Amino acid sequence: MEIVYVYTKKRSEFGRQCNFSDRPAELHVDILPDPSLAANFVERDPCDVPTQCTQEMSEHEVNTERFEHETRGINHAEGGWPKDVNPQEMEQTIRFRKKVEKDENYINTIMHLGSLMEHCIKQNNAIDIYEEYFDGEEVVEEAEEQPSAKTINVFRDPNPVKRTATSLSWHPDRNRKLAVAYSSLEFQRTTQDMNYDSYIWDIENPNKPEMTLKPVSPLVCLEYNPKDSHILIGGSYNGQLAYWDTRKGSQPVEMSTMEHSHRDPVYKVIWLQSKTGTDAFSASTDGQVLWWDIRKFSEPTERLVLDPSKKGNLENALGAISLEFETTMPTKFMVGTEQGLVVSCNRKAKTPAEKIVCTYSGHHGPIYALQRNPFFPKNFLTVADWTARIWSEDIKESSIMWTKYHSANLLDGCWSPMRPSVFFTIKMDGTLDVWDFLFKQNDPTLTLKVCDEALYSMQVQDNGRFIACGSQLGTATLLEISSGLCTLQRNEKALATAMFERETKREKILEARHREMRLKDRSRSEQSKEDDGNMDGEESAEEMLARSEKEFFEMVGAEQKKKEKEEEEQLDKEEEEDYFE
Repeated sequence: MEIVYVYTKKRSEFGRQCNFSDRPAELHVDILPDPSLAANFVERDPCDVPTQCTQEMSEHEVNTERFEHETRGINHAEGGWPKDVNPQEMEQTIRFRKKVEKDENYINTIMHLGSLMEHCIKQNNAIDIYEEYFDGEEVVEEAEEQPSAKTINVFRDPNPVKRTATSLSWHPDRNRKLAVAYSSLEFQRTTQDMNYDSYIWDIENPNKPEMTLKPVSPLVCLEYNPKDSHILIGGSYNGQLAYWDTRKGSQPVEMSTMEHSHRDPVYKVIWLQSKTGTDAFSASTDGQVLWWDIRKFSEPTERLVLDPSKKGNLENALGAISLEFETTMPTKFMVGTEQGLVVSCNRKAKTPAEKIVCTYSGHHGPIYALQRNPFFPKNFLTVADWTARIWSEDIKESSIMWTKYHSANLLDGCWSPMRPSVFFTIKMDGTLDVWDFLFKQNDPTLTLKVCDEALYSMQVQDNGRFIACGSQLGTATLLEISSGLCTLQRNEKALATAMFERETKREKILEARHREMRLKDRSRSEQSKEDDGNMDGEESAEEMLARSEKEFFEMVGAEQKKKEKEEEEQLDKEEEEDYFE
């Protein structure tokens, strides 16, 4: 059945129909021109009208998010013992092991794994994929490339309140990590909300620190243990020392007691060469050098007061800023002080007075860096005030070589571990200078502007190629220098030896000459005193008066004779002229 819907609507509801017709245009409104408006009209000549003939385009920049990666490790602990076996009982564990070792499944598994392991060992014995073919090639032809350096990475203090990167230390195993100590050395600017943390960075990941070290006081210095790369020791702003084990977390394993620690900030701490690898010594501006064993951190094992009078008086002690210890000289060490003196010490001396051997004076301010040349230990480098100086142990009066005086203060420096003639310095204007005294003595071989703020600390890798510089605002910059500055050149050791010996000989001659002049002056002054003491007062006065009168009359007579001679010559000349006329 079909359903139909019908819709109806009246014609009147549709409205009027449209009727179109052709007709001319009609004028509805006419606005006449106003002469007053025409007087205010300004013609635009020329008239600039922008046009766009091409399709409008916009430039877009896209920067991908930095990929963050982190390294994680697993510590395997022995476990999996049945409930009826007590792991603490030796007899039960031995009995259970013997039972498992007799199991056929265990024997088959071990035999299968043994064959796989044997195959891998044979492969390694056949081809060493990590072999260094040119490792023994120390002497290389001098590179023709110009000295240069480039920035590899920048590690910034992640805290909102920026602190100074006061100390840097490379990881002793392959140098893949960098430990940075952060602290504010200006206590007036220290705020209550300032963070105390220091960090360990992976040099390939500048986005996030690999590990955080949490001291009770800001760390001024931080050093990796060269024998155990998991151990670090740090000196704090409050004078305490602490050591960390990276396997045990961010908190310090143990700290020195406050009453037996330094009284001022610990500016330098160095690990000693010992069988246990647990000995270190520290220096502070309180005038003390303390020796420590981290196995017994309650008090120092030895103490030395840097009193130049050798009386051990702490009130007269020189504040220590830098330390130097060379493993080839286990009994000797050197201390750089606030007063610009280098104190040479002997640790194995019997009495405290004998431990201070001698001093070297040549700087006007604190010695921020002190290091022996790794190839010539008798020569050492000091960095202070506006210059860097190279010294010889045999010359105590003066340094044998020095740089020019810079306009900005020098705050740190060190030798190159690969080249005996190259050393590095950093300045307060944010520049790094590379010096090669075989190539140029008056100016640095390379000067690089690292950052706008002051550079406070630096550390060079063992291969001499990578340099880390810490700045005032907590930025650690990793730089790579050109191969020519970190590769031993032809005959470089012989040339450096000749230059050191020549400069040392020259200073010895000058020192002997100065000593001779001082002795002559002293003997003259003593002789004049003796002559004055032997003469009677009245007689000496009469003799002096007579001698003065005699000298006066002799001078008057000489002047008269001279005047008479001149008059005679003038008279003869006039007579001769009259004769010819």
